[in-house]
Amino acid sequence: MIKKTNKPDIVFMGTPGFAAGVLLELLRQGYPVKGVVTAPDKPSGRGLVMRPSAVKMTALEHNLPVLQPVSLKDEGFLESLALWDAPVFVVVAFRMLPPQVWQMPSHGCLNLHASLLPMYRGAAPINHALINGEKETGLTTFLIDEQIDTGAILLQHPIPVEERDNAGSLHDKMMEAGGPLVARTIDGLWSGSLKPVPQPFVAPEEVKPAPRISRETCRIDWNREPGQIVNLVRGLSPYPCAFSTLKKGDTLMDIKVYEARAEIVLHGDSPGEVVSDWKTTIKIACCGGYVHLLEVQAPGKKRLAAGAFLAGFRNTEELTFL
Repeated sequence: MIKKTNKPDIVFMGTPGFAAGVLLELLRQGYPVKGVVTAPDKPSGRGLVMRPSAVKMTALEHNLPVLQPVSLKDEGFLESLALWDAPVFVVVAFRMLPPQVWQMPSHGCLNLHASLLPMYRGAAPINHALINGEKETGLTTFLIDEQIDTGAILLQHPIPVEERDNAGSLHDKMMEAGGPLVARTIDGLWSGSLKPVPQPFVAPEEVKPAPRISRETCRIDWNREPGQIVNLVRGLSPYPCAFSTLKKGDTLMDIKVYEARAEIVLHGDSPGEVVSDWKTTIKIACCGGYVHLLEVQAPGKKRLAAGAFLAGFRNTEELTFL
């Protein structure tokens, strides 16, 4: 019987910075990465310059072979992937894989997902956990199957959500914890000590989804309660950012809100009405209280604290958020 070496060869698949952070941790721990699969370069910026993904940049910095298939069913891609002959595939923030890919490795094709499955299946689990006001979320590694985020669970790691967390800070916490969790999962699959467990059944009406963020997801509804609006701001900051349309006379402008604070109080103001001292405080009426805008951004301008934002207006102007 041939004794297994300590760390198996792996293929890493991913695209954004979150995945790149996990790849860096695996390289730091000495996992032999045979190659990387990532998205094709995309045009970006005003000049539409072709830019590589964060994962590709990390791979090139470490002299790793890279595949960038348009189709994951392309025969040439599948042949190249098979030649790497890696017993474990690691997938982080990538596309849905066809069976020809996830069935290829002998010891499993694992995915890292940024929630405690079966909750928050989908493309934006970090955002939606915050939008829903969760006090705890976490990470799950699981074996990929035919559907999205439904495979058998390998390991889970709970992560508390702090009151001041936003999508950016929670993303960074998860990225830091993700690498070690993936490493433990690889080791368990390779040694045979880790046994996958089917995801627990959750009634459809109790499932909390995490669909892709749209523009309408980001629009603030001032008919909602202060805490709900602040959670929306947290869940979308610093990107893509919650916003509301400010009406100043006949002018309309979309204002991004990066940070906000809830105030619970009875009042007679209409939803969207602006209440301000015109110096340091600007708060917006909503159902059951106000939302204090702490950091905002007007079109074509820099992010500003409330006081600096107010300096651009006269205290005689009528402002309303729609």
